[in-house]
Amino acid sequence: MNKKVVLGMSGGVDSSVAALLLKKKGYEVHGYFMNCGVRGKSKFWPSGIDWKEDEKILREICDKLKIDLHMADCEIGYEKNIIEPMVEDYKNGLTPNPDILCNTIGKFPNLIKIADKIEADFIATGHYARVKNGKLFRGKDKEKDQSYFLASLDENILRRCIFPIGDLIKFKVRDIARKNKFPNYNKRSSRGICYLGKINFKEFLKSRIKESMGSVIDSKGEIIGGHHGQMFFTIGERIGESKGIELNKLGRKKYSGKKLFIAEKMKGNVLVAAEKGDKILKTKKVWIKELHLIDKNEEVDGKMFRGRIRHLGELLGGELEKNNGRWTFVFDKGVEGVAPGQWIVLHKGERVVGGGEMILG
Repeated sequence: MNKKVVLGMSGGVDSSVAALLLKKKGYEVHGYFMNCGVRGKSKFWPSGIDWKEDEKILREICDKLKIDLHMADCEIGYEKNIIEPMVEDYKNGLTPNPDILCNTIGKFPNLIKIADKIEADFIATGHYARVKNGKLFRGKDKEKDQSYFLASLDENILRRCIFPIGDLIKFKVRDIARKNKFPNYNKRSSRGICYLGKINFKEFLKSRIKESMGSVIDSKGEIIGGHHGQMFFTIGERIGESKGIELNKLGRKKYSGKKLFIAEKMKGNVLVAAEKGDKILKTKKVWIKELHLIDKNEEVDGKMFRGRIRHLGELLGGELEKNNGRWTFVFDKGVEGVAPGQWIVLHKGERVVGGGEMILG
């Protein structure tokens, strides 16, 4: 067996411990760092990631473990293939998931490409997920499970994947790093969007999308206020004047002290808002755009699954069916916060079956 593996690495603790575990199992590990900050401050977008510090930590880890490190400048490709499509989706009223797209067309294909180049049979990452015989399973740490972001991968890619920390909980990962004197053992976990990190995302969108005044109506159709563009809001999001919503006199009077949530985005730049518990906030059925199955031959029509509509979201029971060539998932009960553009990921027990982008109507 070829024991050579290409490991996607960052300056974080997860991929560092993954490297250590692979080394202990006898693999010849080659680190691969996708750097979106080669030029320093990006000319395209702000980033909450300190790329120079991450590279410094990563080189220290690789030197310590005697790992070859391959570097890649991904800034321009990330802008063109991830950021631009994401912004376009927001313009169209959707709430896309760039992390899933990043894994599908960026991170994993690049890992496969370099693995083929150096004749390595395997690729690996520090994801909290598990894989067996080309099948994807949830990570053992249910609070860190990242299988949601991997549901778009093909079985042929998963057969070459190793997720070394998938059977560990985060506390144990940090403990391993601490005992091995890794400088990042207590580094805060990455947050926000892949390669952007934690930024003011609405301000970022406003730098790309022109504001456009629109109306806010309640579930009865009464105009209760205005907004500066429905693309800056997500279905299920709590709103108010501190969140960019301008309530008029009727809105202030009628909803004083009450919590309002986005229920729908209508044509004409109109937002529909409703109070918590209003039936208009609940969705019973979603259409799935281009359903992706990890096992292409799996029989799924008419089967019961549990679906997630967001990362670490509740596992919701329902039935998957195909009607007139379109896949639908019918929830057992009404669900709040279903945002078109996001993925629904389907599970059978611990196994991830697949998923796809949700569409309403």
